[in-house]
Amino acid sequence: MSDMPLESITVEPTRPATACVIWLHGLGDSGAGFAPVVPALGLPSDHSIRFIFPHAPEQAVTINGGYVMRAWYDIKSMALHDRADLAGVMDSESQIVALIEAQIASGIAPNRIVLAGFSQGGVMSLFCGLRLKYTLAGIMALSCYLPTADQMPVDLSAENRATPILQQHGNQDEVVPLSAGVMAHELLKKEGYATQWQTYDMAHNVLPEQLRDISKWLQKVLNIH
Repeated sequence: MSDMPLESITVEPTRPATACVIWLHGLGDSGAGFAPVVPALGLPSDHSIRFIFPHAPEQAVTINGGYVMRAWYDIKSMALHDRADLAGVMDSESQIVALIEAQIASGIAPNRIVLAGFSQGGVMSLFCGLRLKYTLAGIMALSCYLPTADQMPVDLSAENRATPILQQHGNQDEVVPLSAGVMAHELLKKEGYATQWQTYDMAHNVLPEQLRDISKWLQKVLNIH
């Protein structure tokens, strides 16, 4: 995997940014896939949140016949215990951490940063957030699972033990079964994490109703009134 910084789409607020949401897309998508959610969130017009939508590197994906596409890691099989290529997950983790550190260097405090993601991006937001050595404002994991299946990742950080986590999933998800999201939620809850679980009557996608709930949660964890 490249040592080059991740390319991304950045949506700046009208005021100088004092907070940041880094939102990771799903398999085969790009940062452009989620950039349109910013106006759809209905945040106060004077909010000061910078939104960053990075593009995953391009790589061959085994389950798609080796076709090259944007992916945070290779998917070897649809079976949850063999789905995520952990070496690839850790490669992407280092690039996502670099993105977070660039925001910290720009003057955004770690506890004003939310790490979010959908599907493969949600897998990365959970994995990276749980292991990150900086205390975040929040971790958002949409329609996803833990890459370590029914085990917590190794090298969990103390810094995000109390960080609010939002997990959302569609009850008709045909790509990532609801049971995989539930398994991740139960593991987090058992370990004492501050995780909130919400389900929606949808498949593997995002609904307007869900975006309203995300907006409320973001405003709460980033203390926006």
